[in-house]
Amino acid sequence: MSLWYQVGVDSSSPHDLADWWAVTLGWKVEEQDEAFIRSMVEQGHATQEQTTVHDGRLVWREGAAVVPREEGTAARLLFQLVPEGKTVKNRVHLDLRGLAPEDLPGFRDRLVERGATRVGEGRQGPHAWVVFTDPEGNEFCI
Repeated sequence: MSLWYQVGVDSSSPHDLADWWAVTLGWKVEEQDEAFIRSMVEQGHATQEQTTVHDGRLVWREGAAVVPREEGTAARLLFQLVPEGKTVKNRVHLDLRGLAPEDLPGFRDRLVERGATRVGEGRQGPHAWVVFTDPEGNEFCI
């Protein structure tokens, strides 16, 4: 049996954070169907307050997702609107791997230029990593 999965990430600005992570991962923001959203409002199944406009498109206010560019993958990150800000360390975080060692310094620099913050580093045996936070303070490792 193969399972599909998504990781939910609480956010104060889910569409902006989805944009940031799409660039970071080389993924794409999952499209939302404007005609469907409008029809749900027109039929009374949703309210205009449950929508917003992001990058000129009508979207659901509550969330945005990013998915791999390749079709057929079972991974998805969902950024969901929450009223409270982040107050403690994440219990779950992403570990990003796959870059050639010579590409790491430039990638890390670009992350910081785009709003990530370097907050620490670690080492276990021959393995080393750097801990960052995204623009909303969610930890991840490279």
